[in-house]
Amino acid sequence: MEYLGIDVGSVSTDFVLMDENLNIKEQLYLKTKGNPIGAIQKGMRRLDEQKNIPEIRGVGVTGSGRSLAAALVGADVIKNEITTHAVAAAATDPEICTVLEIGGQDSKIILLRDGIISDFAMNTVCAAGTGSFLDRQAERLGLAVSELGEYAARAENPVRIAGRCAVFAESDLIHKQQLGCSLEDIIAGMSEALVRNYLANVAKGKQIKNKICFQGGVAANEGIRRAFEKALDAEVQVPKYHKVMGAYGAAILAKEKMEVSDELTAFRGFRAGSGTITSETFRCGDCGNQCEVTLLKEGERQLGCFSDRCGKYQRSAALPL
Repeated sequence: MEYLGIDVGSVSTDFVLMDENLNIKEQLYLKTKGNPIGAIQKGMRRLDEQKNIPEIRGVGVTGSGRSLAAALVGADVIKNEITTHAVAAAATDPEICTVLEIGGQDSKIILLRDGIISDFAMNTVCAAGTGSFLDRQAERLGLAVSELGEYAARAENPVRIAGRCAVFAESDLIHKQQLGCSLEDIIAGMSEALVRNYLANVAKGKQIKNKICFQGGVAANEGIRRAFEKALDAEVQVPKYHKVMGAYGAAILAKEKMEVSDELTAFRGFRAGSGTITSETFRCGDCGNQCEVTLLKEGERQLGCFSDRCGKYQRSAALPL
């Protein structure tokens, strides 16, 4: 038997198939591209193409689109990203005390004590501390995002970049280019600016202790990892599956739930990737709330409902097949 974890974020949608010993058997990292339904279905089709997949015993979902994923594929566990990233980090190394996570649109810090969350913080306000800022600058410099770490590693004298704001940071980067600074020194300076932003905002007031784990898509950037080590004067490790740790944690939580439950999984099967899914949004005028309701449908069958405060339309969802 295996367990499926899905993490639907604004930038990426990640999938993990995990066995009963917490070993990741399959992983997918797909770009969401503003279409979470399409990304989820694409991932399900990709997994369905893998032959000899054992029975799925449980499914966990997380991320900003977790409710959508739960309705679409059928989930047994729905958890926030803080919980799933912490669970995955503790499973990877029980001695982890600090989790640094930088995603496409937000960043997080999670403090663990004996594998239990003791504190956390998130930043969703400024793009200067997220992966989207790196994507934007790589495109502007004519580089692949994967090349940024290589350039930063060759820097001799990283320049000082104002990293408090994405707009000011980009202006400062352009200014340093016009002064003739080397691309390596500029990219290294950008990496250090992103880390300063993170530590001054997300990690403000937090007691960062060893061992330190760096997760999320940005963890693939060696320049950012080195900048963290320089700023913290400590080793920062990057897990093998750093890109899909949210999905991994969701799969672990699904396993934990199903092992103590007599219930069958709510998983709808990989066929969820091939159905015709539509969404319908309307404003309900039955009361003063004036809810903007979204219905998720497969044909005429309602799979899920979002944003109705009283639950009226959620109660009208179809029974499981």
